[in-house]
Amino acid sequence: MKITAVNAYVVDPDYVSGGSTSERQWTFVEIQTDEGITGWGEATNYPGGGSFLTAQTVHSCREVLIGEDPADIERLWHRIYRRYSYLGARGLPTSALSGIDIALWDIKGQALGKPVYHLLGGKFREDIRLYANGWFAGCSTPEQYAQAFKDVVVPAGHEALKLDPFLEMQPFHTAYVDGQISQKGEQLGYDIIAAVREAAGPQFEILIDAHGHYNVPTAVRLANNLYEQSRIEWFEEPVPPESFEALAQVRAQVAARICVGERLFTRYDFLPIFKDGLADYIMPDVVWTGGISELKKIATMAEAYYIPVSPHNAMGPLQVVAGAHVCMTIPNFYRLEHSMAAIPAYQSYLTEPLNFHDGAVTLNDKPGLGYTIDIDQVRATLHPDWVGQV
Repeated sequence: MKITAVNAYVVDPDYVSGGSTSERQWTFVEIQTDEGITGWGEATNYPGGGSFLTAQTVHSCREVLIGEDPADIERLWHRIYRRYSYLGARGLPTSALSGIDIALWDIKGQALGKPVYHLLGGKFREDIRLYANGWFAGCSTPEQYAQAFKDVVVPAGHEALKLDPFLEMQPFHTAYVDGQISQKGEQLGYDIIAAVREAAGPQFEILIDAHGHYNVPTAVRLANNLYEQSRIEWFEEPVPPESFEALAQVRAQVAARICVGERLFTRYDFLPIFKDGLADYIMPDVVWTGGISELKKIATMAEAYYIPVSPHNAMGPLQVVAGAHVCMTIPNFYRLEHSMAAIPAYQSYLTEPLNFHDGAVTLNDKPGLGYTIDIDQVRATLHPDWVGQV
């Protein structure tokens, strides 16, 4: 079997997440072969127009991939990764590589007539436990968050959720300056979490996403106060991801558990996290860190340190599917993230819907990823800036 075509599609899913109209785009990767088997992957990467950049990078890899045997996943992974070594081989290159890797696993599974999780070692579990994100659209007060918990999270059967309650910091998601927050904004965040805790009861797991917004003393104060007041389960990305030294300072001073990893790329970035004991949970992203191949390797490394893996998952439907295939196979699995607001959009791009139920998702047992992208929906929703690029 040989690869005959590599295509990237940037679509506008047009959903609402986290209280504001999404300006996010999803990038799907299609790899065709001379035996009629087509594999699909995802290389979504935003903000900052990242989905367009990854799509262009996927197209730049055509000269590497066309004519190659798609079964040689490991060799092709290294060839593409090293192709961008002089650019640093992080972030943009690994996102493009992720989409390609996922599509290659899809092809291999279809060719062998087996689900990807079967090829990765088989099932540890039947269902993939989830935690809820994107359940709070339109919320801005503690009362609204508490009501959204009751109206959205509870009926779906979840036992864990995530949010960033410090609304004042939203403009700094991609614009870190001094890492500080006003007293008023800080107190509103505490009040939101207190309201959710009261509505949820003492056993429900509340995860805090700090989005790397803070300097060291601010992160320490927020994490400790939230833990003392509302017993949060983790405090995620307390400081920007560039400095492991800053993370170590926070780690040494907080009672809350720490989770990091969505903006760490490949096993190499995770090595100091494990070696220096900088996190209680890790959250590698299957469409950013290097695909199914790399997520599996990172999870295996984490297993040796008895660290639970909870993949970051805030993109499109194949991120859910690809991450779930890996999570089916690893012993050290915590939960898989998903956006409740994005579920209708997830389903609209798949020819068979994902089976969300009782706070979990269950994969089908079809070969490859088991789910195919609806090419008609893709073509109908191509982003205007990508029309003519395929």
